Parts: sequence; C-alpha cells; structure tokens
Amino acid sequence: GAPRIESIFLDEGFGTLDVDTLDVVATAIEELGSSGRVVGLISHVRELAERVPVRFEVTKGPTTSTVVRVDR
Repeated sequence: GAPRIESIFLDEGFGTLDVDTLDVVATAIEELGSSGRVVGLISHVRELAERVPVRFEVTKGPTTSTVVRVDR
C-alpha cells in the first residue's frame, strides 16, 4: 500500500469558486480534519476561514505584522 497522507497544505485559489463549489470544498476540508489529518489553509475568503475550527489571522502594520489565534 501507498503511505497515508497525514497532513495537507492548501494555498488560496478559493476566491474564484462560486458559493456552491466553495461549500463542497469546505465540507471536504472539514471531513479531512475530522478524520485526524492536519489541514493548513491560506485564504482571504471569509466564508471559508469562518468554517475552520482554529485559524491565525495576520494583520499587516506599518512596520510589522501581528498574528492572532482565533478559535471557533
């Protein structure tokens, strides 16, 4: 057998999806997470980010950026 993938990292591309397709993708990501896999996302799509149980919001400042952990 093939090795099991324990984690996956997805970088954006979600902003071009229509509402229904975004829901399908978000549901698939949730299912991966609930099966014990680690799923990392980079996204500017608020609807997707709000469905993630733990997220880190990065805010750019004039000289530095801040990172805040947000738990759902």
